[in-house]
Amino acid sequence: MFSVGDKVVYPTHGAGVVKNIKKEEILGETKSYYVLSMSVGELKLMVPVDNGSELGLRKVIDKDEVYRILDVLKDPENELCSNWNRRYRANMEKIKTGDIDEVAIVARDLYSRDKEKGLSTGEKKMLEQAIRIVVSELALATETEEEEMREQIFECLDTSN
Repeated sequence: MFSVGDKVVYPTHGAGVVKNIKKEEILGETKSYYVLSMSVGELKLMVPVDNGSELGLRKVIDKDEVYRILDVLKDPENELCSNWNRRYRANMEKIKTGDIDEVAIVARDLYSRDKEKGLSTGEKKMLEQAIRIVVSELALATETEEEEMREQIFECLDTSN
């Protein structure tokens, strides 16, 4: 259970803050919802309290873990499947887990592949989504401006090549 003010991550959307917990009637059923203010794009999400964890809602990583994630971004890329369709599906599954390690690996591997061979339009969008998710969580965890964190992340990605 989360409280107002908690920093959380919602898979595929990134990090945000629980701004409110309120009851809403939707389709004739009254439920409690977390009202999340996402750090990127001023997006507001409502997530049912009852199944927030099933949907992948979790706390933002600790400040100490940020350095580990930055190291993941510096690691050499994994060998990627040459079939873009399989690669796309596998990377999407990683992003949907909401696991910051997996999302960072997707960002690193796609960034590296983009530098070497280029990416399809769909994979370019996926790369930007993965970077946005990583930026939002690491910026919130360290209380750093997102643009500053984005620059740090790209420095790490550039050292992985």
